[in-house]
Amino acid sequence: MTVDFHVHSTASDGTFSPTMLAEKAAGFAAFALTDHDNMDGVAECGAACAGAGVPFVAGIELSIEPGEGFDKFHLLGLGVDPANEGLRHFLRRILDGRNIRNAAILENFRRLGIDMVGIESYSHGEVLARPHFARWLMEHGYAKSVLEAFERYLLPDSPAETRCYEERWHPSQTDAFAAVHGAGGLCVMAHPKYWRRTWKTTGPDFSAARRELARLKEAGLDGVEARYQANRPEEDEEFTRIATDLGFLLSAGSDFHGANKPCIPLGMEVGEPFIAPLLERLGI
Repeated sequence: MTVDFHVHSTASDGTFSPTMLAEKAAGFAAFALTDHDNMDGVAECGAACAGAGVPFVAGIELSIEPGEGFDKFHLLGLGVDPANEGLRHFLRRILDGRNIRNAAILENFRRLGIDMVGIESYSHGEVLARPHFARWLMEHGYAKSVLEAFERYLLPDSPAETRCYEERWHPSQTDAFAAVHGAGGLCVMAHPKYWRRTWKTTGPDFSAARRELARLKEAGLDGVEARYQANRPEEDEEFTRIATDLGFLLSAGSDFHGANKPCIPLGMEVGEPFIAPLLERLGI
């Protein structure tokens, strides 16, 4: 069956509207919209999925504290209530931190002689993210592609002479889990292979991942995105084995962004035994 529990729309840094995504998901067994730090597209996407007969899950993706010895932890909140006041307040704090970071990035570009006039128009909502900066740079001749723009300007390890990257505030794991659970959702770790930057090239240290995931299970993490579009088959298998051994729900996601990540198709093929426990917890 086809599912996708990790998808981005124009409400954050994707290039497909929530309605367009619902249309592309026709025939899926389940579909979640998980925009960064906001749920502005959920109502539109949910209505369009209902019209297309696609089981819909309201979701969100949050960048949170990765934990000692790790670099990046993206948390998917699945099945959350977008009207929950506690979650809305939590997201406002995150957006404020993002805006402070964006102002610093823009100042870094000005020091390079690049004045990003009109960058606000690249965002269709409140969230202005690095892919928007990268697309502006490509379209104004400072890079040949979005990937080149990231590598040259927008990564922690971009060349020192052109690096404009700035870190932003990340909420604690405890606060993030509480916000998602308080809004009725499930906490699922996205793409664990990116937990450490070096794992992209060396491959994951599965022993380290197992140890930290065991701690996170006790702290309130509910699931792991064990199947991810960028995983090698053996990584899918090992993350699935670890997550199953530790009693996590299993999820699968593409991280679809449309033209901002053009090589990534929408949808993940999974077997029913793999995904059934998550579907049941989500009421699908």
